[in-house]
Amino acid sequence: MTSVTSAHSTALAQLGHALSDGTRTRILLALRDGAARPSDLAEQLGVSRQSMSNQLACLRGCGLVQGAAEGRSTWYTLSSPRIGSALGDLLELVVHVDPDCCSPQGCACR
Repeated sequence: MTSVTSAHSTALAQLGHALSDGTRTRILLALRDGAARPSDLAEQLGVSRQSMSNQLACLRGCGLVQGAAEGRSTWYTLSSPRIGSALGDLLELVVHVDPDCCSPQGCACR
């Protein structure tokens, strides 16, 4: 087992921060399917381009996504395929622990 350092704790907290916002979570889930431009993500998720820009900046800062310029466009991807796998595992865990978690009545945290 890997020895946990304060850097590991900080990285995990950053992931938690990224996932604490529904739009950022939806961006990460959308990018599991492949690269996308911010304008396409904004349209797909029903948010403004400004909001998308802000959320992508946060995800870049957390090291979860990366952008690659191609002509006048920037294409975003997950910074590692392991992020997509981990998100899939988290989704399965959440549904396994509480199948009603996604219902309006399911979460006591709200």
